[in-house]
This record gives sequence, C-alpha cells and structure tokens, in this order.
Amino acid sequence: MKKWVCTICGYVYDPEVGDADGGIAPGTAFEDIPDDWVCPECGVGKDMFEEA
Repeated sequence: MKKWVCTICGYVYDPEVGDADGGIAPGTAFEDIPDDWVCPECGVGKDMFEEA
C-alpha cells in the first residue's frame, strides 16, 4: 500500500500503521479513510495529502 504525506506539515500516513487516535485501523488504504478524517498533526483534510 502507498504512503501519503501531508503537504502542510509533512505527516506521513502509513496504511500499515493506520491512525489509532483517529479511529483508522491498521491496513486501511488512504482511499478508504472517511472524507471527514483530518491530519492528526495539523488538522487539514485529506485533500491536502499527496502520494509519498
């Protein structure tokens, strides 16, 4: 699975790890994350991420 990086703060979403604090289970592809999910570091939306 591809990793995605926040273009604002540099946070990397790794699908193998997920985002436990954000309710995203390990193994969840970026495309499968709900649209209202936000970057856990800076709070921007999914539209501010790009493939790493």
